[in-house]
Amino acid sequence: MLEVAVIGCGMTPFGEHYGKSLRNLVEDAYLSTIRSVDKGIDPKDIQAVWYGTLASSWASFPIPDFVGLSQLPVSRLENACATGSDAFRNACFSVMAGIYDVVLVIGAEKMNDEPCSSLWNYQAMENWNIGRSMPGVFALRATRHMHEFGTKREQLAMVSVKNHHNGALNPRAHFRFETTVEKALKSRMIAYPLGLLDCCPMTDGAAAAIICRADIAKKYTDASVQVVGLGLATDTSYGTMTDEQLVGFPTTTKAAKEAFQMAKLEPKDVDVVELHDCFTITELVSYEDLGFCKKGEGGKFVEEGRASLGGETPVNPSGGLLAKGHPTGATGVAQIVEVFEQVRGQSGKRQVADAEIGLTHNLGVAPEGSVGLVTILRRGT
Repeated sequence: MLEVAVIGCGMTPFGEHYGKSLRNLVEDAYLSTIRSVDKGIDPKDIQAVWYGTLASSWASFPIPDFVGLSQLPVSRLENACATGSDAFRNACFSVMAGIYDVVLVIGAEKMNDEPCSSLWNYQAMENWNIGRSMPGVFALRATRHMHEFGTKREQLAMVSVKNHHNGALNPRAHFRFETTVEKALKSRMIAYPLGLLDCCPMTDGAAAAIICRADIAKKYTDASVQVVGLGLATDTSYGTMTDEQLVGFPTTTKAAKEAFQMAKLEPKDVDVVELHDCFTITELVSYEDLGFCKKGEGGKFVEEGRASLGGETPVNPSGGLLAKGHPTGATGVAQIVEVFEQVRGQSGKRQVADAEIGLTHNLGVAPEGSVGLVTILRRGT
């Protein structure tokens, strides 16, 4: 099996891009990625494209044409909110197998207007008709975690405070403002115990990465980032959740185990983490599921500052989904972008000191089940 390296990454600012089309966002992410390759890259070196998009998956775009790469094979992939990460994972497999040498990965979503907003509204109506919403589903997990382990709303609020602080340092974040525990607790209630500042926004954006065989990476950069671990797991319907599913995500635990085994690493080896914080409770239980603390200790983990910049395991220096935003198809690829820049020392005011090993975690939840995906990256040698 061939080794894989990331040689370039780029993304658009995340936010509400009413003045740009989905095509514009993809073009911007692609061009910023091309420009990020230190020694330069001829676009003709790219042999295939993996495109991750969720709500806009019905809208077929000839991606190679509008980024200037005509007649390339394009694989379009959707896997709930883990879509971008899974597009990256499958692109890596194509290089590992020796099918391609250089591959482009793109994740994109336009959630606030067409072509995606109609589909989002339809899906929301389908869920509301049976008395279910995403905040409601995650609120159940929050109240159960509070009941089982004594987790406090203040600890959920601390996740929001931390991530909004980091987002304020990130020029590409959707929300660039600080908050406090008091403000988070007083924010408009969405589904108890989750208030507005416990929930991620609806976001537009695109992100991209170029990967290649590790043995040719020096042609393009002297600072490549190696892909050392990949793990994916799925679970059964959450229509009737088990006790385990109420206080965590077994898919995360299984995917993390697979990725750590492949990388020959342990949670204590990780220097920086980008994880799926669609709601504050999701980040808190993911500390536990990923092995950074014991089950039930997620609240203590954030309260003690262990997940903060400067802490033992900095989590979501980008601002995470809560502050950076969550354009579903782009989210997982944007996590790769952040870790790529972190381990290369390119993250400015939010830089994690001496970051060498980074982990991304993307979670997808739908009425039919869930998917967990973990990727581990390491600074190239």
